[in-house]
Amino acid sequence: MSFARYPDYKDSGVEWLGEVPEHWDAVPIKYLGRLKGGAGFPHEKQGTEGAELSFHKVNALAQADSDGFLADSDNTIDRVTAKELGAFVFPADSIVFAKVGAALLLGRIRLLRHNSCLDNNMMGLVVRHTEFQVKFVRHAMNLVRFDLIANPGAVPSLNEGQIGDFCLAMPPLPEQTQIAAFLDHETAKIDELVAEQRRLMALLKEKRQAVISHAVTQGLNPHAPMKPSGIEWLGDVPAHWSVIALKRIADVQTGVAKGKDNGSRTTITVPYLRVANVQDGYLDLETIATMEIPSEDLKRYALKPGDVLMNEGGDFDKLGRGHVWEGQIDPCITQNHVFAVRPRTVSSAWLNAVTGSDFAQFYFMTRSKQSTNLASISSTNLMELPVILPPEEEQHAILSFIAKQLTCFDTLTTEAQRAIDLLAERRTALISAAVTGQLDVRDVRGDVPPARDSKRQSAVRSART
Repeated sequence: MSFARYPDYKDSGVEWLGEVPEHWDAVPIKYLGRLKGGAGFPHEKQGTEGAELSFHKVNALAQADSDGFLADSDNTIDRVTAKELGAFVFPADSIVFAKVGAALLLGRIRLLRHNSCLDNNMMGLVVRHTEFQVKFVRHAMNLVRFDLIANPGAVPSLNEGQIGDFCLAMPPLPEQTQIAAFLDHETAKIDELVAEQRRLMALLKEKRQAVISHAVTQGLNPHAPMKPSGIEWLGDVPAHWSVIALKRIADVQTGVAKGKDNGSRTTITVPYLRVANVQDGYLDLETIATMEIPSEDLKRYALKPGDVLMNEGGDFDKLGRGHVWEGQIDPCITQNHVFAVRPRTVSSAWLNAVTGSDFAQFYFMTRSKQSTNLASISSTNLMELPVILPPEEEQHAILSFIAKQLTCFDTLTTEAQRAIDLLAERRTALISAAVTGQLDVRDVRGDVPPARDSKRQSAVRSART
């Protein structure tokens, strides 16, 4: 559906706002309530008895529930400590956002569900409820260009004066309430469509992994005779296949430790790959760092086309992930947290498929050194990885089958992401138009769905199929 515009408009007097409805006003944020910065977090008094106040740190802004409220914090203090620190206690329904660092530029606007304190990288706005509707103000603050009004520099920052002077378009209070209710209703439906696409992408990722794992452990012939693999967690494999330790068919090369003292030796500067460059099924080469190494070490550590790159570890999802190096940068080496597996008697493509399968990932997890949310595998354990080897002709057939299947999954995933992008654009445009008075939703019923453009509908249908 399309939305009507207001009958009369006027110049707001604010360049970025332009015209607003005749009965609306441009109001600086400082007049909407009380702006306050946070305080330093008292680590030595964290979690003391009677610590009934949540103390939110700036990284909490990265997550929020579907209503935009911050999750309860594990960091707490008591009211006495808050008073000693001079930390302001923000009441429930305060609007909070970053005022320092990269989080500031993301412009995340959140709400407090409970009385809380904020760290000194955050700021809060206590809205005057008698004149302004909190959720309307929160929606309107999504239009603040924090990147333009912040102090520039390596660490961007914002003070109360800068944010306080930024003007928002404000209708009368009853109309604010109507618009906020409309936006809450419409954005909730858009968010559910986005969640649906994300669930689809997760299912596609699971199916992708299952296809690879089944193909490299069972083959393409469901009637092939089977035999025990000799590995309990692997089970049976086709009778004519073999299972060989990685060290018998490939060499494992470790990388260079960053910051290593090279002494007085002659050095050269070379590009190197980090864990962040080695993703699951592809290489991210957009940002490549360099390091100095002794010139005589280059031959030893230089990558060769066909090397299978694998991460030593990090977060659990990084353990063993990788892809085939095709010589995109020459010369290039790896940091010590990235292995280069150099095949001798097996193809790089087959080895990469095997190491990316569920059974290989299970091996890495069970042989890794683990701590909270982190895991790493040694080169010694990596060399003992059992590698399943069909005849070479059958390897080619399986790899061809996998490639075709993955192309289909990639197409569906791309369509799902495109649908998400279109929905996000629609959400942003809807909020912007509603809170600046470019559309009149006063008479819109709560059960009317948001307007949809044909591009978005097409993307959603494609992703679902």
